[in-house]
Amino acid sequence: MAVSLVKKIIRGHPYWYARECQRVGGKPTIVWQKYLGKAEAIATAMGAPSQPAPPQEIALGDFAGPAALYDLIQQLELVATIDRHAGKRSQGISVGTYIALAALNRCLAPTSKARFAEWYEATVLRRLLPVAPGQLTSQRFWDHMSYLDAAKISAIETDLTRTLLARFALDLSCVLYDTTNFYTFIDSFNAAPRLAQRGKSKEKRTDLRIVGLALLVTRDFHIPLLHQVYPGNTHDAPTFASVTETLVARYRLFAEHVEGITLVYDKGNNSADNQAALDQSPYHVVGSLSPAQHPDLLRRPRTRFAALPGEDLEGVLAWRTRKHVLGAERTLVVTYNPELFLTQSATILREIRKRTRQLAELQRRLARPSPKGKPPTTASVTTQVQAILTGRHMKELIRTAVTTRAGRPRLRYGVDQTAWSRLQRTLLGKNILFTDQADWSDEAIVRAYRGQYHIEEAFKRMKNPHFVSWRPLHHWTDQKIRVHAFYCVLALLLSSLLRRTLAQRGLDLSIVKIFETLEGIKEVALIYREARSKTRPVITYSRLSPLQKQLVDALGLTRFHSS
Repeated sequence: MAVSLVKKIIRGHPYWYARECQRVGGKPTIVWQKYLGKAEAIATAMGAPSQPAPPQEIALGDFAGPAALYDLIQQLELVATIDRHAGKRSQGISVGTYIALAALNRCLAPTSKARFAEWYEATVLRRLLPVAPGQLTSQRFWDHMSYLDAAKISAIETDLTRTLLARFALDLSCVLYDTTNFYTFIDSFNAAPRLAQRGKSKEKRTDLRIVGLALLVTRDFHIPLLHQVYPGNTHDAPTFASVTETLVARYRLFAEHVEGITLVYDKGNNSADNQAALDQSPYHVVGSLSPAQHPDLLRRPRTRFAALPGEDLEGVLAWRTRKHVLGAERTLVVTYNPELFLTQSATILREIRKRTRQLAELQRRLARPSPKGKPPTTASVTTQVQAILTGRHMKELIRTAVTTRAGRPRLRYGVDQTAWSRLQRTLLGKNILFTDQADWSDEAIVRAYRGQYHIEEAFKRMKNPHFVSWRPLHHWTDQKIRVHAFYCVLALLLSSLLRRTLAQRGLDLSIVKIFETLEGIKEVALIYREARSKTRPVITYSRLSPLQKQLVDALGLTRFHSS
């Protein structure tokens, strides 16, 4: 019997057969044939070392960031807490799952709901929080957002805060309150939303409607404990008045974990009524006063001030006194900070240059009037000058005179050097702090108030377009705006907890640095196609830098690897 090996090309691929041929009736005929497979399979069967076949496809997915935040969601019992209050029947995807995914998206890759499913499918969340892609449409999201109103959001936040305090041992001895606002692109003629209003935009977008957000956060790592959304045309002091009752209620929860809580807030929240309400509350307070309203304190010579100890307060001088302010006698600390002095001086000088250029241009126009148009009058020129000098200290520092010569108005102006020297000597670089903590040292009072900068950093983070972002906002009803604000605050909560966790394990990094580092850690799926069009994925992970390995180890992310 003569057996031969025969190669066949089928659909462009070589396959090997063993066959025996004989002459039957004078013609060569195949009497026996057996399929052996590809050359690689034959070589492996004969004991030759096998060569791995290349995958037909490679798929990348974000791993470390979503896994780290998913871990925190589990610790907070976020999904279950939201579902407990949402009131939806147990069918399909829960409200808590939708809101948790929205918070994760805000942390990692803020996007519109139209692109949400695309983002989700490219992350490890597809197996940690499995949801059919068809369930992640904009309409399904909006449907589930409608289950949450202001009262339910408040109840959820209270329960989350209770879990937070029980499981994360937060330092509540000093908490910080402040407000900010976010501009929107809601049409000016849309009368439905009451939250989005024209007001004083902190991002200088006076052409757009804005939404206000008040936050109460911890001093360490600015972890949110309470938030409130308010109309963009409402000033800080009335907003503070509306949240005071909630602050007092939240104190009872805080008091289960700490004795004596100091509330820190900025001078924009000051009013006699607000302070009276706080004086009757269990909180101790540290706040600030408007220096311009207390010229007697500003006149104190700097020689009366003493240097504060500590590297973080290097160069800072302070003078302590007591004075009746905001309805009671309080401890006051007047501080002088040379860095603040330089910053404020540079800002005012820049504004002086800007205004004097405008005055010079107006002066030239008056000297060479245009034959076209209505001729200027003394009154119209005075109005223009007043508009140019709008701004803090400008009318005080730039002296102007509008006169008439040959029947035409003329303008004279100049910088008042005496006023500039007085401003530098009395006001610039100074803050006036007040407190009811009379036994605190000057440096303790200053450090407590400086914690206010932490909440400002939190607000800046929410305006970062890449991580933990408020934008994009594609909602225009008050109810949807409240839910949007809620999951944005949840994003801030998760990111702050993540930073705190890493800092406790010796990795003190900024939120942006953490997410940028985690973003580079990918889940890699090597996809092999087998017989009958079946796919066989093999999961591996991208090569780690030393810092990435430190983060993976510190957060224990290997437990989320696919088996």
